[in-house]
Amino acid sequence: MKTQKGFIKIDFLSIEMPETNILNESNMGFSGIHYNLFLNESFYTGIGIYGSTSGQRGGFFTLGINAGFKKYLNKKLYIDTGFHFGGGGGAGAPDGGGAFILPHVNLGYSFEHFSLNTGWSYVNFFDDGLIKGNQLNVALEIPIDFNYSIYKNSESTFSSEVLNTSSWNQKTKKTSFMLHLNNLKVKSDADATTGEVLKGKTIRLAGFEFSNYLSKNWFAFLKVDGAYSGIRAGYMDVLLGAGYNFSFNKNRTNILTKFGIGAGGGGGVDSEGGFMLYPDISIEQQLFSDVYISLNKGYLLTPSRYFSTSTFGVGLKYYVERNGSFSNEKTFNKGKFKGIEVVLKQDWYFNAKRMTNPTEDMHQISLQVNLDLNKNLFLAGQTSFANFGNAGAYAEGLVGFGVKTNNLLNGKTTFFTQFLAGAAGGGNISTGEGLIIKPSIGTDYQLNSTLSLRGAFGYVKAKGGNLSNPFINFGLKYNFSFLNMK
Repeated sequence: MKTQKGFIKIDFLSIEMPETNILNESNMGFSGIHYNLFLNESFYTGIGIYGSTSGQRGGFFTLGINAGFKKYLNKKLYIDTGFHFGGGGGAGAPDGGGAFILPHVNLGYSFEHFSLNTGWSYVNFFDDGLIKGNQLNVALEIPIDFNYSIYKNSESTFSSEVLNTSSWNQKTKKTSFMLHLNNLKVKSDADATTGEVLKGKTIRLAGFEFSNYLSKNWFAFLKVDGAYSGIRAGYMDVLLGAGYNFSFNKNRTNILTKFGIGAGGGGGVDSEGGFMLYPDISIEQQLFSDVYISLNKGYLLTPSRYFSTSTFGVGLKYYVERNGSFSNEKTFNKGKFKGIEVVLKQDWYFNAKRMTNPTEDMHQISLQVNLDLNKNLFLAGQTSFANFGNAGAYAEGLVGFGVKTNNLLNGKTTFFTQFLAGAAGGGNISTGEGLIIKPSIGTDYQLNSTLSLRGAFGYVKAKGGNLSNPFINFGLKYNFSFLNMK
């Protein structure tokens, strides 16, 4: 068992907007959620996603990578300096190609279970964008470490008796992963920014939800969705919240109440500044083992109800009892190590078709997470945001599956093929209502026990749009395994 130290960071900055199509535009509230890993006692790196939560640019989203240095001056006070590079945009903002930088220098104070910091930051959408300037930022950080084993141990199985005599002899942590289809029935009178009437329409979304249990019943969740039908492509939402799980019928049936907050918009949806509220209730029924089918009903709305929807959806959820050998609620016979791959890459789309502008190449920063089902088959989730090529508002949210070979060529090379599908839109890219498919084939070259180089090529095709072109990508893969008890 190894331990990776890390922390979740939630930050906020108020960005002064340039004079463009909105006269005397108010500042854009830019709020982000990040997860960073410590490389040693001071240096860290990670990933983060930002969204507009106030102002007039609801639907403005970005994805990027973090790097930073944290130095304690005493036991409580510290200096944090870092750098964020990413891509994205939306909501008609002058984001250019989408590429931007966001350095910061902050002073922080640590409490028992969290820390607060604030200081100077600078944002610049430098690829022909007009958004740039200095501002104050504030941040909340919560230490979140995790235990793991090296990736080559994935699919190894051990009895509970053996695990109880190892360093894994600790209480399990309950986690769930859900792929879902959600529907937003528009109830409010606010029309789309294009003038299209939205009231009565159903916006169809696809996405995923990750939940981590803080106690037997209480959990925190992160939910990300993108539109694939119902309106012009480009709508997405990112929500963070908490919930309570009522279990009965010998834990085969669950009722979950949830409340989330976050950012949403795009695709012509006028969500004002983008800040969203999400109350929801779900019922889950066990299908087999740790797999459940979930039905949900709730609401997604801005605080003023200017944009308001009734939500309903269905999902497939997988529960795991991880990184321990015993639980107060369940008994286990064995544990199996399951592989996780996290891939950060840069996509290059050749001649990405536009709705109006001349066709040109487009580039995007992309994050993919794979969960191994066995040694050769994996499930995949991916999100991407344009960062070069005059399409800053373009984004993708995809799910799918893939097949990979065993290690070849001195045990360092793996070949794979994968098929992804989901929602995409924005940035004047011709994706119709947003549904795309994206098959690809590629290879990984192992650098050490946790890092590999990745390269791939494939084809992307939009249903109902003119986007239809080959692409290549290059990136870095971080992999590990976690213990899943049965």
